[in-house]
Order: sequence, then C-alpha cells, then structure tokens
Amino acid sequence: MLFTHLSDDLFKPLASPSRAFNAALLLHLHARVFGDTAEPLRKSELLGAIGDFAADFIDREIDDEAVTPVEPNERRSVVYRRLLDAGWLVERRERYVPVVEFDPEARMVIEELARLDRGERRSYGGAVLDVLGSLESAIANPAERSEALVNAAKSARTFLSHLRSLAGSMRKSEERILREADQGTALRLYFEEFVARHLVSDYRTLHTRFNPFRFRSGIVREAGRALRDPLTLRALTDAGLREGRAPDRDSAERAVRSDLAEILAIFEGLDRHLDAVGDIVARLERRIAATLRYLDHRDSDRIERTAAALRAVAGSDDVLTGLPDPQVSLFRPPIGEPHCYAPRLRRAPIESEPLPEIEIDPVVEAFIAAKDAFRERVAVTPERVVAFIEGRLGPERAIRGSQIRIADVDDFVVFQRLREIDVLFDGTLRGRYRLSRVEGRVSNGWLDCPDFLLERAPALRR
Repeated sequence: MLFTHLSDDLFKPLASPSRAFNAALLLHLHARVFGDTAEPLRKSELLGAIGDFAADFIDREIDDEAVTPVEPNERRSVVYRRLLDAGWLVERRERYVPVVEFDPEARMVIEELARLDRGERRSYGGAVLDVLGSLESAIANPAERSEALVNAAKSARTFLSHLRSLAGSMRKSEERILREADQGTALRLYFEEFVARHLVSDYRTLHTRFNPFRFRSGIVREAGRALRDPLTLRALTDAGLREGRAPDRDSAERAVRSDLAEILAIFEGLDRHLDAVGDIVARLERRIAATLRYLDHRDSDRIERTAAALRAVAGSDDVLTGLPDPQVSLFRPPIGEPHCYAPRLRRAPIESEPLPEIEIDPVVEAFIAAKDAFRERVAVTPERVVAFIEGRLGPERAIRGSQIRIADVDDFVVFQRLREIDVLFDGTLRGRYRLSRVEGRVSNGWLDCPDFLLERAPALRR
C-alpha cells in the first residue's frame, strides 16, 4: 500500500492552521518549479522560489508553532525545513552541491492533489468509449494487444467509481439542503449546488438522446463473446504469460477471465446505480415542490374579502341579477388535472434477452487441438536441441554433420537449425557446444549443405 511507504508526518503541513499556504506552495512547486525537469534542483534555487511565492501569497501566517520570521531568508528556510521534515522533499548532495527533489511516493500524492485542484471533469461518454475501444482492440488482436484488456478493466472500474461518487455527492447535497432551516437558503443550495453541479452537468448526461450508455450493449456483447470463446481466451492467456503479467499459465488465464467477468458485471449491473441516482433526484424534487407550494404565507385580508363577497352574494334577493354571462374561452383552456404537479415517473425497465449459449462443434475443437499439436511439433526449443545432440553424440566428444542420421521430419526440423547453434536462442547454447566448418558436404536426402563439426565445449568435456 502507498501509505506504508509514506512518511508519518507527510500530511502534517496539510492539517496545520497554515494548510492553505502549504497546499498552494506544494502545488506551485509541483507545477511551476519542478515541472517537467528530469534533474533535481539546487537548494538555493528552491529556496529562492519558496521566498518569491511566500512574498506574493496573501496569507502571511505560514508558521504553525511560532511567530513568522520577518526576515525573508529566515521565513523561506522555516517553510523549506517544514516540507523536508514532513517527507515531501528529499535533500542530497551531488559533487558537494546540495540538491532537492520531491520524494517519489510523495510525488504520487501531489499529482493526485493537482488533479483534484484542476477539477478535471469526468466524461461518461469518454469512459464508456475507452472500455469499448480497448475491449474491441484486445479481442481483435489478442496476441499483440492483450494489454488493452487490462486497460479496459481499469477504465470500467474508474467509471463505476465515478458513478458511485455521483450518487454519494447527491446524497450529501440532499442532506445539507434538508438540514437547512431557512427556506430561502435551502432553495439557493438546491439550485446552485444540486441542480447546477449534479443535475445539469452529470445527471443530464445520463438521460440525453446520445447518452454514453448506448454503447453498453456492445461492451456486454464483446465481453460475453470473449468469455465463451476458448480461442480468444487462449490467445489472451498466452500473450499475458509472454509479456510477464503472470508467473504461469493458470494465473494468466485467471487474470484474463477475471478482467472480462468484471467488465461484464459492471455494465450489466449499471441499472441499480442509475435507479439509486434517479430515486435521489425524484425524492428531492418532491421536497422542493412541496416547499414551493407552501412557501407563501396566507393573506388573512384576502381571505376576509373573499368571505365578505361570498356573504354579500348569498344575501342578495336575485343571485343572477347583475352577474355577467358565463363565457368559455376557446383560446385559454381551463386549468385541470393535467396542469397539476406530478412526481417524476420511474424509468421503465429495459427489456433484456438472455444471450444464447454457443456450443462449439467437436470438429472445431479437434481442429484446434491439431493446430496446437502441429505448433508444438515444429517448434524448436533449447531442450529439444540438447536432447537431439546428446542422443547423436553419446559418449563421443564431437560429431560431423554428415554422420548425423535423420530418421523422420521431427529430426530434420532440429537438424536444419544446428548450423545456427552459436546464435540460436540468443546464444544460450554457445557455452555448451562449438560449431566449426570442415571440408565436404552434407547430403542425406533431406538437406544438401556444407559439412560442419559439432563438439562439446571444453568445460563440459572435463
């Protein structure tokens, strides 16, 4: 875990009374001072940068334990020593010159803080397309782009985490609005924080015509197809094993199946998260609508005037005398039930059809097994070469190529590579055998080439 490698006092500057200054200084050093430089900075240059930043910062209270030194050199030294003691900076010497750089683990933390400070907005469409594009790339070319499957699973986890954070942020805003006693403040929080921040920017994205979830069926289809296709699974497993992402074949296959199953589970279970977000929106809209309905206070004078008018009409001898004829306007329809407030309707569930089970033809499985057997038969490995040579040499020290008997195709596959033994397999057999050219030719019915002498290395002969 990252926290096992961080200093115990790393977050002390960010929890002190001068945390605003310390955070701004760390972000400034990460973005402007160190930037993209590959080499560490001289200590004098860093002290000058800290002094310039402290002079321009509004908050002058930059010392937690004592009064801030008035003299600029002392002030920048205090700030520098604080970051150094907390573990943010590392000081060392290069040819008697003190240099400073960010601690490697602390740099990871400051990069995340910088990302949060920039307020990077997460695009739902970009996240879903990342998953779909990486998944299609891995399935289309599993031997060369198997790493794309790992990236697809990572993007899917990131997308699900952001969707969960959306629901959590909306619940937090709901609790803050409902705790507010003043109705005006509650309405302001609702429109400024809930509507502008979540409802318009994030929630609206999920319900537009071109919402990113239109690609969900493609992701589910591709992941399910890859899980049911043994050829794709085998190719992805071999690629993961070859690229060093797993120690053995079983671990590589488990990793591939785990990534595909995780992608499939995330995008098949998105409806639960969307329903949770929709329930929060509908519940808060009902609360706000009820607040607006009863926001205005009753006008007692208006009630008394209406009651007096009704009593005057009731006491009249002829109720219809002097009243205008009732007229119905065809241009302004009466207000009725359709105009009353109605709560938001729940989204209709999406009808899903079970994916058909694909049964692989036994002929196809036999063809796959035959291809694997052929691939193993024509593959030349160091162990196979050593076994062939030792079987022909026996107790002898050396043997000529013209003396080697070839019985079948399997022997010929190995024999034709013997002349390259000094460079074969990156020269791994060079220390075991020696190859030299001799007079004559090899003509054994399988191959016609110049003759050669193959002998054991001196170290092996002893």
